[in-house]
Amino acid sequence: MRRLIALALSAALAGCATPTPAERAAQMQKEVDEMIQIYGPACEKLGFSPDTDKWRECILNLNRSQALEHYSTQPATTQCWGHRGFFQCSSF
Repeated sequence: MRRLIALALSAALAGCATPTPAERAAQMQKEVDEMIQIYGPACEKLGFSPDTDKWRECILNLNRSQALEHYSTQPATTQCWGHRGFFQCSSF
């Protein structure tokens, strides 16, 4: 029985392992490559020369605008609990 509990606990902890810095860097590079693939042609059509700082800034601005638009349309949930005039509310 103890072995089963120890095995379950170790499996749960293994699932919570944080990625290494190299894995995080690879993930960020993948996200940047996706942004370039999606927004790069649009920035070129707007007149920015590829592989310049202004072009990169355009890509980041378009990505930020899309992210803000996406997250601002998501419904917010507010929960309040308490009694006698003392309430704790949280929104997410």
